[in-house]
Amino acid sequence: MNPTKSAAVRAKLKHPVIDADGHWAELNPVFFDYIREVAGTDILERFRAGYGNRARPWYGASPEERRRRRLLRPPYWGMPTNTRDRAAAMIPALFRQSLDDWGIDVALVYPSMGLGLSREVTAPDMVGGIFRAYNTMVADLFRPYADRVVPVGIVSLREPAEAIAQLEFAHSLGLRQVVTGGSIPRQIEEDADWQSDPKKRRVYIDGLGLDSPYDYDPVWRKFVELNMAVATHSGSMGWPDRNSPSNFVANHLGHFAQSHHVFARALFLGGVTERFPTLNFAFLEGGVGWACSLYSDLMGHWEKRNRRFMAEHLDPLRLDQPAVRGLFDAHAAGHPRFAGKIDDILERNLDGIECDVPLAELSRRDRDSDDFARVNIDSRADIERLFARNFYFGCEADDPMTAVAFNPKMGLRLKPVLGSDISHFDVIDASEVIEEAWEMVEHGLIDEGNFRDFTYGNAVRLFAGMNADFFAGTIIEDEVRKELGSASSAGAAKTPAARASAG
Repeated sequence: MNPTKSAAVRAKLKHPVIDADGHWAELNPVFFDYIREVAGTDILERFRAGYGNRARPWYGASPEERRRRRLLRPPYWGMPTNTRDRAAAMIPALFRQSLDDWGIDVALVYPSMGLGLSREVTAPDMVGGIFRAYNTMVADLFRPYADRVVPVGIVSLREPAEAIAQLEFAHSLGLRQVVTGGSIPRQIEEDADWQSDPKKRRVYIDGLGLDSPYDYDPVWRKFVELNMAVATHSGSMGWPDRNSPSNFVANHLGHFAQSHHVFARALFLGGVTERFPTLNFAFLEGGVGWACSLYSDLMGHWEKRNRRFMAEHLDPLRLDQPAVRGLFDAHAAGHPRFAGKIDDILERNLDGIECDVPLAELSRRDRDSDDFARVNIDSRADIERLFARNFYFGCEADDPMTAVAFNPKMGLRLKPVLGSDISHFDVIDASEVIEEAWEMVEHGLIDEGNFRDFTYGNAVRLFAGMNADFFAGTIIEDEVRKELGSASSAGAAKTPAARASAG
């Protein structure tokens, strides 16, 4: 039998291939058994009634009702009909058996249905049981295939104490990695004073690292203690700008990237990467284009919004009012629209947004404001240290923007990791994923060293960089240990400043 295109690519590589974000297709009847065994029959019946038919309201409403009620167009036809791939997504033994054809040495297997549980299961008396049942199922079903498959559990970060309990339980099952949601819609607290129906209250998006109603440092500390990276796979469908009642694609385009943007900037500006320098974060399935933009934006904003620069160039009292008056007198005094207004403009209306506020007051009230106060930044190298070092970005094989992260002309060096997205609608043939990723090399977008980082090295640093035994027991264990050793030697050979600059 001839090898598949991806198997042929794998055969000529001198390194393993790690799929950092594949998926399986959970079977509800199997999950229901675990819910019954772990959480009880009552929780199972409530789960089936509340979460088993989430699309029914949309299909039961007329187009006009969908518009008036703003019912989100649900996903549909989300899985390919390639028979063997579809079966492999449902059967762990066949998933493991298919990896050679797919050109993959080791795959991390993430949820499909499970991704929505942290968003949809919010009742306090249900959350713990449902998540324990799911993680027990994952650990049980994939345990026999640990040589090539790393199953990923789920954790909800909606409330820190519950998140910590879920993390500890998942770890006790032997799970080495979990996935969670990094941005959470929450109701505005004030609305409870006038709106009795919680479903009708306004919401905001909590990025967990900045201005959250909860302190998440104990959660980040628990991830470090358990040697787990924080992997987020949350999206933004249903947010105000992604709430089309008629078009799934309109809701889906860029929705992972938008959610990740909220989470990443909250972690950075909230000082989380400063306080937890060893904690890795993975932003999955959103590509890396958004991260390149955010990274560049942070550089530009810090350069123009750091306190030293602002005090020198933007403090309202730095404006030379007598000189401004002279220019008004010379160029505007004779204009009828300026007549009689110059004193009022100069004394209390020189701000571009506020009216009737003197410059002294504009200066005084924000003299201590500093949007970068939670992070220690003295140069662009510090931004690299706090953003590029510990952030990893899941990119699919057909995403050409992955090449931007490796572009030296752009001054970028971020860390994309391959996410096959196997079992979902955009992977019609799983045996072509690695071959499709290799096309970036063939087209000159990246070189073979970049491809090695994309499909292997970055995934090793992401997961094994936190847990040296992450790939223990897999067929690539020895190679990963060599990779960690060479990376450690290379890092030791650099000065701390050089390591920070290298990201």
